[in-house]
Amino acid sequence: MQMYSPPIQFRRTMKSNLKTLVLLSLFLAFSAIGGMVKIPAIIGTIALDSMPALLIASLYNGRKGALVAGGGHLLSSLYAGFPLGPLHVFIAVEMALFVWLFGYVFSKGKHVLAAILFLIGNGIMAAVPFIFILSSSFYIAIVPSLLIGSFINLTIAHFLYPAFDSRFPKGELS
Repeated sequence: MQMYSPPIQFRRTMKSNLKTLVLLSLFLAFSAIGGMVKIPAIIGTIALDSMPALLIASLYNGRKGALVAGGGHLLSSLYAGFPLGPLHVFIAVEMALFVWLFGYVFSKGKHVLAAILFLIGNGIMAAVPFIFILSSSFYIAIVPSLLIGSFINLTIAHFLYPAFDSRFPKGELS
């Protein structure tokens, strides 16, 4: 009796999916660790949680970075006790969107523009809805910390990128 063996293409796809899952899990774990490193702010959810997302977005693509960014923010806000309650889901979606944009622009070779867009998006634009939800005072108080946090996350990702770029395989996970 002959055993069934899946076609080669199916096995390659399964192997690639497993590598992608492991890679995203690893970077989400890095994001969880970064979420424990808080940046002083009026709420305790500004942290180094988006650095791994920026790194994965620059190494592979914005979709993978967006997954890590959203999950990383939820873990970071969990450590702080969800001070904004269910609004953290909205913030996670915003972060995912800005990291996706960063990855998209970065993949087009416009690295500086990608960083500037992320800094403006995550540091200034992400807090705009809170003018209407909470108050303009909250916005004014939170923006400096968001800008500093976004800048620190971008800077660390920038300096780690060359080391990771030379060691991570591109073709299999793209």
